[in-house]
Amino acid sequence: MTRLARTTDGKPMLGDDNGFVPLSSADPSLTKIQDALPLAAAGDLPTPDEASARRIPEEKLSFSAPLERPGKLWGIGLNYADHASDLNEDSPPEPASFMKPATAVIGPEGSIRLPPRDITNRVTAEAELALIIGRTCSDVDEARVDDVIAGYMPIIDMTAEDILERNPRFLTRSKSFNTFLMFGSSLVTTDQVGSLDELSVRTIVNEEVAAENQVRNMMTSPHELVTFHSRIMTLEPGDVISTGTPGAKHIIPGDSVRAEVERVGTVSSDVVG
Repeated sequence: MTRLARTTDGKPMLGDDNGFVPLSSADPSLTKIQDALPLAAAGDLPTPDEASARRIPEEKLSFSAPLERPGKLWGIGLNYADHASDLNEDSPPEPASFMKPATAVIGPEGSIRLPPRDITNRVTAEAELALIIGRTCSDVDEARVDDVIAGYMPIIDMTAEDILERNPRFLTRSKSFNTFLMFGSSLVTTDQVGSLDELSVRTIVNEEVAAENQVRNMMTSPHELVTFHSRIMTLEPGDVISTGTPGAKHIIPGDSVRAEVERVGTVSSDVVG
């Protein structure tokens, strides 16, 4: 499984199931993860076997968010019909898109930090499959979407649900607090994941599965989401589309949260006040 990652000291890494090597040791021209995204989308990313350096076991490394400077961060609300029914809402007839700031992003070494209770007293956590754009593109035909995706990663998204319930126009505010978007430790290339339809996505809180569903049950598939958004704006390497959650769970300080995406990976965090 070919992966792109970044250590907590900022070093770009290239890895597989046997460990990681510095990305530049496989190709000296690749000094940042963003440099490698177009190659990943084209299927031309080097492998650790081609590197001049020896592999470092994953357990000996600490990882930050893979993207040093993520681009546009799109989220999709109510993309599973079951999640919409849980919230007593109708499934929207087209993607319910929203954007999040890059300042909300943390890596797997961080913690979900809840805002003060006088600002919000009900935050939910949601597991999602995210895709990372690898090429500048617009108006992408659905049949060509694989050519512009660099890879996938698991994420945990957060929502200040009580703020959102006060007024749906408060969606951006409810989604934008610091630490409200946790990236997994690595980006897994598309050729390693294969068909997405059978993948299960699970929201797990305190070791109990709070919600689970398969990607095939999304109202709008990941490929359709890329096509849809590319017709609105130009997509660029490092843009992220988080494809929606099977369900959310209220979290409080002391909880542990984990997102599991089959064949893509997991990311987990503690929750602090």
